[in-house]
Amino acid sequence: MSAESVAGPRRHRFRWPSVLVLTAVWVLLWGELSVANVVSGLAVASVVFAVFPLPPVAFGGRIRPIGLARLLGRFAADLAVASVEVAVLALRTGRRPTSAVIQVDLRSDSDLYLVLTAELLTLLPGSIVIETRRSTSTLFVHLLDVRNEADIERTRRQALEQEARVMHALASSAELDAYRRASEGANG
Repeated sequence: MSAESVAGPRRHRFRWPSVLVLTAVWVLLWGELSVANVVSGLAVASVVFAVFPLPPVAFGGRIRPIGLARLLGRFAADLAVASVEVAVLALRTGRRPTSAVIQVDLRSDSDLYLVLTAELLTLLPGSIVIETRRSTSTLFVHLLDVRNEADIERTRRQALEQEARVMHALASSAELDAYRRASEGANG
């Protein structure tokens, strides 16, 4: 049996965890837990995954509970601070905020960690990732209310710290070693 015949059916097999998550989102969007919503959610999720099959995401890492707690805790704190900052900016009169787009070169070459870092940055009010370059692990981040070069460098440093927290929460030992080497090379 060839590798192609084995890979073919695996690529199109059902991914039940993904179907269940999409079904849960469907039920939440309808706002009511009922048999009809669950059944229709399962049907919609099944059609979505049959019509738009996603490539499998390779996860060779491991979940590190302490790193994950740090990642989630710091994200919650950053979310609260950024929300207050944007609210103050919205209510402030006088000076108009200036924006900037900055480039952040990440240290990991994993698509998964690139996407997770980009998503966590985008979820914070006042910043949004507007472009990613997979080939160079580069993010382009739009920032709200940039006053000076120090704000830009602070945001770049915070993005790299976010990537480090993602890596320490989810990366395998080999991925973490490669990340540390890349970080030392970029700093040295």
